Amino acid sequence: MSATNGPNLLDGEAIALHRCDLSERTSLRIGLISDTHIPEARAELWPQVFSVFADVDLILHGGDIHDLVVLDQLAELAPLFSARGNGEDGSAGRPVAADDPRLRYSWLLDLAGVRVGLTHDLPMPEHPPHLTVDRWKDRRFGTRDIDVIIYGDSHVERIDVVGDTLCVNPGSPTYPHNLNTQLGTLGFLEIEGSAVRASLWQLTDDGITGPFSELAVTVPINTVPITTVPINTVPDEPGERP
Repeated sequence: MSATNGPNLLDGEAIALHRCDLSERTSLRIGLISDTHIPEARAELWPQVFSVFADVDLILHGGDIHDLVVLDQLAELAPLFSARGNGEDGSAGRPVAADDPRLRYSWLLDLAGVRVGLTHDLPMPEHPPHLTVDRWKDRRFGTRDIDVIIYGDSHVERIDVVGDTLCVNPGSPTYPHNLNTQLGTLGFLEIEGSAVRASLWQLTDDGITGPFSELAVTVPINTVPITTVPINTVPDEPGERP
């Protein structure tokens, strides 16, 4: 089944590059979120999420949404695309999420001329020869020509450049580092022409603080130096999630 007709792709099948009105823009500010786990983590997303995403042009969700009402609420702020996570497929006895046009196992998006892949999981850190970003590109997108990949699953926020691709995991706003429910993390992707900047932020009682990690590149990535600020991981707090 093709990417234009539904979410169910065979491993290695090339998916179509999705173009929309945002493809024609020269600059974008994109909100990044993943692993919301609503209503397991709490009845609703923290209100701070909606406040800090109020001025974004687009929202990308890395999957494990669970209740798709989360997508409805976020879509009131901006257009939205989401990966379909294992949680939407009934893992751990959860209800299987209905098909939804915003929800696919993998998206390949043209956003202001930047090729952005969106999928739920990515082998980071890599464990060659089998668990590598290139193999995941082949399996999930059917191409290695991807400038940025947004993903989730691990609940651990990080930014990496692997080969010629910027890889960004915004972490989880509700179960950071798989701990008990608490204020977690989210991110932003800013595109200005060929310049792309990813940043990670900590949710707080008053909104967000940060960025505590950011990385700027120019696409195509393999042709220019990278400007980076080292990652300072948000400290874990006691109490692992059951």
